[in-house]
Amino acid sequence: MSDTENQFLVRFWGVRGSIACPGSHTVRYGGNTSCLEMRVGGRLLIFDGGTGLRELGLKLLSEMPLDVTMFFTHSHWDHIQGFPFFVPAFVPGNKINIYGAIAPNGSTIEQRLNDQMLHPNFPVPLQIMGADMKFCDIDVGEVVGLGDVKVENLLLNHPGEAVGYRVSWNGRAAAYISDTEHFPDRLDENVVRLAKDADIMIYDATYTDSEYNNEKSSKVGWGHSTWQEAVKVAKAANVRQLVIFHHDPLHNDDFMDEIAQDTAEQFPNSVVAKEGMVIDLMAAPESAVLA
Repeated sequence: MSDTENQFLVRFWGVRGSIACPGSHTVRYGGNTSCLEMRVGGRLLIFDGGTGLRELGLKLLSEMPLDVTMFFTHSHWDHIQGFPFFVPAFVPGNKINIYGAIAPNGSTIEQRLNDQMLHPNFPVPLQIMGADMKFCDIDVGEVVGLGDVKVENLLLNHPGEAVGYRVSWNGRAAAYISDTEHFPDRLDENVVRLAKDADIMIYDATYTDSEYNNEKSSKVGWGHSTWQEAVKVAKAANVRQLVIFHHDPLHNDDFMDEIAQDTAEQFPNSVVAKEGMVIDLMAAPESAVLA
């Protein structure tokens, strides 16, 4: 087995929620919205197409022709806005399989990605893209098998619906749980199932508890969670490493440093996601974060 076939790497290209926030106050953690790259058993997987997807696409140009599998959690803007700028999708010879659940209004992931590129919102339509693109609708709870890589999904608690994913291969597992709101009186069974005994759990911790419950500006019902709830899930699910993700655009680098410290005090093997960070699931816990 080659080195690439024996890899399980997760690289973060976009770690923010809601809207991209580039600037001097977000240099260390990054300002692009949600996008993950996974190299699993020789396969290239991409999760979500936020603005971080543009940078990933430029990086992938050196590897063409590409065989890519993309999974979308949902189609809120911060998870799809990078798709029209994903350069490999415009290049003939590249193969891109795109998975997403059908929205509550019945629209497919193909329809939603197509609609954001129609006039007057965008200058060129999706049909200009020259890559061989195949769109695949998945049911909630359906398991997608990609050779010996298994991708599971379950429904999350988010306005307009979203799904979380669990990627399993060679005895390792990564849970990607973005855009979910915790319940006030119990843990979300779907979240715990996705994260159970996972090597890493990437979790939507957009707010702190004090922000979420703020009497003057409550975030209850907005569809997002907190780092305190992330710790509860990580402990309940016996997660090896917790990754704080989907940072609020108002949270600057110094604020994220505080969250990293507070989270580590409650769950020592935790890290706050940064753009460019790589986690090696095949490595020992103390050496898993490569950058």
